[in-house]
Amino acid sequence: MSASVNKKRMRLKGLIIKEFLQIWRDPSSMAIAFVLPVFLLLLFGYGVSLDAKHVPLGWVIDKSTPETSSFTAAFSQSEYFQSSYYPDINSATKAMEHRKINAIIHLREDFSRELFKQNSPAIQVIVNGVDANTARLISGYVQGAWNKWLTHLVEIRGISLSKPVTIEQRIWYNSAILSKDYLVPGLIAVIMTLIGALLTALVMAREWERGTLEAMIATPITMSEVLLGKLIPYYLLGMGGMLLSIAMAVFLFDVPLRGSFWVLMITGTLFLLVALGMGLLISIVAKNQFVAGQIALIVTFLPAFILSDFIFDIGSMPAAVQGFTYLVAPRYFVAILQTVFLAGNIWAVILPNAVALLIMAVIFFTLAMKKAPKRLE
Repeated sequence: MSASVNKKRMRLKGLIIKEFLQIWRDPSSMAIAFVLPVFLLLLFGYGVSLDAKHVPLGWVIDKSTPETSSFTAAFSQSEYFQSSYYPDINSATKAMEHRKINAIIHLREDFSRELFKQNSPAIQVIVNGVDANTARLISGYVQGAWNKWLTHLVEIRGISLSKPVTIEQRIWYNSAILSKDYLVPGLIAVIMTLIGALLTALVMAREWERGTLEAMIATPITMSEVLLGKLIPYYLLGMGGMLLSIAMAVFLFDVPLRGSFWVLMITGTLFLLVALGMGLLISIVAKNQFVAGQIALIVTFLPAFILSDFIFDIGSMPAAVQGFTYLVAPRYFVAILQTVFLAGNIWAVILPNAVALLIMAVIFFTLAMKKAPKRLE
């Protein structure tokens, strides 16, 4: 028994060394594992933002008063707006038509008189609605600035202003409302999907193309040893890419890591196994490196980007699409990443998603073993 076990260990060790040598001779694997995460994190961390900042805002003030000066000053110090002033509403409207400004705030001549009257609109806000998301953000920012300024003015003057509802905002987990703190953790799931699927999508197809798989089948090596010998090196590369991604998220982009690092590593292992199993299954079925690479990009990257709650809210999708997202592994890992980074170790979120990843990993590896060739045809 011990001799048989030793032979298996020696065969597995040889396969692992062979795969590491293949990785060393083919720098593309190292690039996928370490250069791709850096590129995507820099691109999304610095180049993609869901925050509306330095929005060009046009002001039309029919009559200058201390109140209008105080109100405009509340916007001049804000990083969200960049103010321009127009003599009348027609010139401001033309500026919006030419995309020079995204919103207009019109303070009419009776602004100071109508300020504290009930059911009397004090300001007019016109927002360019071509970009619906930016329009909603601008409306929210203006409404918030207006309420804050009006409350401050009432306190200074000692006036009693009746409001049907008093809103006190409390923002949990991402109090600064920074989109990078939301995007960067989710991006790690997309990166790990690409790393795991692309690294293994080519390994078996490469053996098919070069004719070396037939030689391995003719040896005493079992197919499980072949698959394991290929998975271990790429698992190590994938976890190295994840460590690099976490380090960049925390130290470069200042994303808070409120949960446990080891929870991230354990759940990251589960997700990487899903991605590796998916890529391995694609590689076995495709038998061609080009075809395997194209399939891996289509069936892994696009769903990870669109259907994982990374950027697009799953809750706002049609019911049929929401149901389909349960088949997308990054959906579960994105939920874990955003929870561990921003909220902490919330086990009610982590455990169900981790179990789903474990089930998917078992399914993909079972299918890969069944599809793996066991004899020459």
